[in-house]
Amino acid sequence: MRRYALAALLSAALGFGIPLATVFPAGAVTVNINIGSNLNNGRAITCVQGQRLIQSRGFRDVRRVDCRGRNFVYHARRIGGSTFEIVLNARTGRVVDFHRIRR
Repeated sequence: MRRYALAALLSAALGFGIPLATVFPAGAVTVNINIGSNLNNGRAITCVQGQRLIQSRGFRDVRRVDCRGRNFVYHARRIGGSTFEIVLNARTGRVVDFHRIRR
């Protein structure tokens, strides 16, 4: 009985042209793809911005060693007293190399 009622309802809906599913218009979405990072709107970071990035990652006494070229080099200390050399990519601000210099 239930199948018959469902079939009758379905055939009536199709017969009268009642849409079973509504159609929505397509919407456009803009995707912004930049070279670099969102840190500086795709432009290279400055040496001071790199120094602040390293400080925000838990290092102290951050010294700029070389801020020319593709990579920026810094020396910084951790809480334990060890000194590290940290190399950041000048374009993205990501750490490229990281190793301990002294204990």
